[in-house]
Amino acid sequence: MVQLRQYALVALMALAGAAHAKAPRAVTGQFDYYAVAMSWSPSYCASRSDPDQCAVGRQLGFVLHGLWPQYESGYPSNCSNQKLPSDVREKYTPLFPSPKLIGHEWSKHGTCSGLEPAAYFELSAKLKDQLAIPAPYQKPAAPVRTTNEELYSAFKGANPALARDGVLPFCASGGRFLREVHACYDKNGSSRSCSPGQVKRSQSSCGQASFLIQSVR
Repeated sequence: MVQLRQYALVALMALAGAAHAKAPRAVTGQFDYYAVAMSWSPSYCASRSDPDQCAVGRQLGFVLHGLWPQYESGYPSNCSNQKLPSDVREKYTPLFPSPKLIGHEWSKHGTCSGLEPAAYFELSAKLKDQLAIPAPYQKPAAPVRTTNEELYSAFKGANPALARDGVLPFCASGGRFLREVHACYDKNGSSRSCSPGQVKRSQSSCGQASFLIQSVR
């Protein structure tokens, strides 16, 4: 019986090793497109007390969460152990609503871009800035109720070159509140449709008839 258990354990280990060997390995610079994740700060701050992002009077609306290399299905992450130089950290920390974000975004997403740290954050700033935020969503003093289609139409009006499904909403609290939007770009910085999987995730996340964009504070 002991010998049979040993054989079974060896077989299981072999199967696990085979499964691990077949798993795709993230390689820096090998991906299909970028997603710029822009968080809606009032939604984040509704359940957190981050003094950098959520202090009363900050009045932050859409803020950069990160620039994320994407596959057509899934995404790479943590592609290398390359460190973020202190001078780059200091220069680009103001891109983010909180200084805690920049190191995380470089380690998880930037290392997969194939770019050096300064170039990655320069591109992050460029793609963030080229997405025009529709006027009703900039600093609403009262909550704005909208739908997936209305939000896309508003972004399309402010960004005429926006591709269909080029901006997707993602919601929180069972689809009641906007959490963030993802704007998708090809490697040349042109708007493109986000992947079908991301479109499906967006529709599931914001699956109610409408959702609220909370007011800034």
